[in-house]
Amino acid sequence: MLSAIAATVLLSAAVVSAEPVKFTTLDRGQYSGVEQPREMVMHSASELSAVWKANPDNRALRAVDFTKSTVIGVFLGSRSTGGYTAEITQIDREGDHLVVSWREMKPSPDVMVTQAFTAPYHLVTIDKFDGPIQFKRAR
Repeated sequence: MLSAIAATVLLSAAVVSAEPVKFTTLDRGQYSGVEQPREMVMHSASELSAVWKANPDNRALRAVDFTKSTVIGVFLGSRSTGGYTAEITQIDREGDHLVVSWREMKPSPDVMVTQAFTAPYHLVTIDKFDGPIQFKRAR
């Protein structure tokens, strides 16, 4: 009986509770210019600029202070029509790392969509974080 209680206590201690991380959308849209699916973490203006230069509308992003922030992005890659959306839904701290949950929303078959190639994306900022970041696609 005592060993069963000890095992339960040890298992409970091993479970890492997730702590939500606040994030703010930097930009989100249909035309990133990034043709292959990508999950990215950017720690500098040059890293963000290298990704953003593919954006076909060439508009400026809001300035990011990389001494205080990290940028996280999800890019769905090229889609044959409009109606697709990338969404970062949640970021959790689990021990020494972060887990970024995201999903792809697809248009339903009965919805009219733009008949043009798109490349949906979602960029968010979080407080500066230099540890490991994992991505988890929600189904």
